[in-house]
Amino acid sequence: MYKIGEVTKLTDMSADTLRYYEKYGLLPAISRNTSGVRLYNDKDISRLKFIKRAQRMNFSLDEIKKLLSMREDPQHAKDSVRLLTADKLKNIEEQLSELSTLRNELQLLLNLCRGSENGCPIIEGMDSDDVVD
Repeated sequence: MYKIGEVTKLTDMSADTLRYYEKYGLLPAISRNTSGVRLYNDKDISRLKFIKRAQRMNFSLDEIKKLLSMREDPQHAKDSVRLLTADKLKNIEEQLSELSTLRNELQLLLNLCRGSENGCPIIEGMDSDDVVD
């Protein structure tokens, strides 16, 4: 059993985050000792590491909650996990496309600024009503 301070070190999560995850339902009710101190077990630590990894994959807390329930019965959840992950991948690919466009626009503005003798094309570009899509 681990106290909350030990868990914060093991997971690199704050105590506030751990309490929030419990309240939000990402963690089951954490057992407590007679003094009311939370006591986490190895299964809780595994669940927290799963949550952290899913967050790095850009899953929202609601999506992670779904994944955690699917994790309990992976054979029956296979199709649901696949659909959720495919949807997440599609969103990330869209974000990458938007970031690529943004990178190109910023690179263009930076190049214009380097070659400009007057004014600042970066500021002028941001002042423009034209929206680049």
